[in-house]
Amino acid sequence: MALKIIPIYTSRGDAEAFLVFPFLFNRNGEWIGYISNQRDVFSVLGYYVGTITNDPRIIRRKSEEPKPRMKPPKSPGVIRLSATIPLPKMMSDLTPEFYDVLQDDPDLLHALDAGDLRPDMD
Repeated sequence: MALKIIPIYTSRGDAEAFLVFPFLFNRNGEWIGYISNQRDVFSVLGYYVGTITNDPRIIRRKSEEPKPRMKPPKSPGVIRLSATIPLPKMMSDLTPEFYDVLQDDPDLLHALDAGDLRPDMD
């Protein structure tokens, strides 16, 4: 059975993440986060990142209170992505209280071996 891979776009229309529910992957197929049943997006370390919209893109309020850190699921490993990606649908403009995470703060979603919030190695 083939995986259903859904591209997640930036507001500019670039596919920068891919959803194989509930896991998010980057353009290299590396795991970068996951989505809750409530459409909240979390990093691989369990930190809240934003919300996924129907567009689909990941947005966050500029003045949002942090949510509690969640225990992330076990890593799903790497996926192989298709060489072709469908064009995005027309997206509505974001209101000033929101920003596009993948476009404006992509470091919130990083692979397990990257990122400022990963545990230090001793």
